[in-house]
Amino acid sequence: MNAIRLQIPAHADYIDMVRICLFGIASKMNYPYEEMEDMKVAVSEACNNAVIHGEFRETDNVIDISFEPMDSGLTIKVKNNGVSTCVGEALEKASPLPDVDVSGLRVGGLGIYLMQALMDEVEVNASESGTEVVLTKYLDVAAEH
Repeated sequence: MNAIRLQIPAHADYIDMVRICLFGIASKMNYPYEEMEDMKVAVSEACNNAVIHGEFRETDNVIDISFEPMDSGLTIKVKNNGVSTCVGEALEKASPLPDVDVSGLRVGGLGIYLMQALMDEVEVNASESGTEVVLTKYLDVAAEH
């Protein structure tokens, strides 16, 4: 399967389109339902971060998403073309989740924790041209047989 690219306006109303596309691709790759749901939550968090934290300019008010299937799994890249966000810094501070009562955590900022908990690999590449979040979920080949 070739890479599939999707470009959406940088607005929360369009994140469902990304989830629907992901579901179709993951279904075709025979991911278990629970893992598809985990991936949908993680990609939603990455897109939400791009919408909330990206400081977009008039001309590039979009989010680029690529789905890159491999024999071993699926890599999803979420990139905003706005001014670089603080996601990279948040990723460095994100692990491990502190041993505190959940009620003690501040609201917001848990998206990175969720992505790390739900995906096998999470990478954030921040630059002056934007921020790219790379999410990878491996297929459990042994479970298929």
